[in-house]
Amino acid sequence: MPAHAPSEQTATGEFQRQEDAFRDWISSDGSTPYPAAAGRYHLYVSLACPWASRTVIFRKLQSLVQAVGMTVVDPFRDENGWAFRDPDRTKPGNPLTNLEDFESTDPINNFRYLSEAYLATDSGFNGRVTVPVLWDRETKRIVNNCEDDICPMFNSAFNQFAANKSVDFFPKDIEAEHAKLSGFLYENINNGVYRAGFATRQKPYERACQRLFNALDEMEKRLATSRYLFGNRIVEADWRLFCTLIRFDVVYHGHFKCNLRRIADYPNLHGYMLDLYQQPGVAETVNIDHIKRHYYMTHEEINPTRIVPLGPIIDLNASPNRL
Repeated sequence: MPAHAPSEQTATGEFQRQEDAFRDWISSDGSTPYPAAAGRYHLYVSLACPWASRTVIFRKLQSLVQAVGMTVVDPFRDENGWAFRDPDRTKPGNPLTNLEDFESTDPINNFRYLSEAYLATDSGFNGRVTVPVLWDRETKRIVNNCEDDICPMFNSAFNQFAANKSVDFFPKDIEAEHAKLSGFLYENINNGVYRAGFATRQKPYERACQRLFNALDEMEKRLATSRYLFGNRIVEADWRLFCTLIRFDVVYHGHFKCNLRRIADYPNLHGYMLDLYQQPGVAETVNIDHIKRHYYMTHEEINPTRIVPLGPIIDLNASPNRL
């Protein structure tokens, strides 16, 4: 499986992300074929992927660890796509040969590659295999592979299984404004780093990079007078932005050439990122080693040597100095 499918690259050099393939819904009221149930669904994720990491954060903060199982794929993705193998095998310094011979570490289906889940769901699937994946152990198929669906489902449909039922990252009183900001963040920042990093021509790269930093500048101003994006409460949009910020100086700044500024150069964005990272339970969802190994070792067209840099050194436990 290629790092990104040909259909995601336009003739003029822009990166164009494919649509998510599976968008079925889990409900708590029996209105869909997939009822919420503890132990029935399993989450396949990569700790390197910002899209998947948002679902990991929701699962953790909404206390669904006992209700929804989770398996982490190996950070190194080769031509066969996301794989289940011993992560230590792909650490820098270890040989990257005969990876297909490693034993599977998927306890649910004994899959060796995540593509097997896609083919089990749709035998004709020929797109790019992505994470996250929410798997139904009963019907043995993917229910949903879209984080924009999985997070709301965790927030509402699974609330009966949450230890802390008061957590709500989609408050109704700001629903419209929240959705608008989430869309802005996706278009300009979350996917913006990929538009810059995967551009194959100079002009598309420059347009994407400038658009990205214009949006970061806007968020820096917003956070100058607000602890979080919507005052003093944390909502889904905060975690959406966080998942890009925590990867920015580590991989996007260098690997994706998003190097006009670092997040460390933005006082408000940097403090905001540290504040969110230091929220109870969040640090254990962040794996900088997986992040660096995935990006620098997987995107051979960008980093053909697959050398993983030692830096930068970032103190994620420094004082956020927020409002």
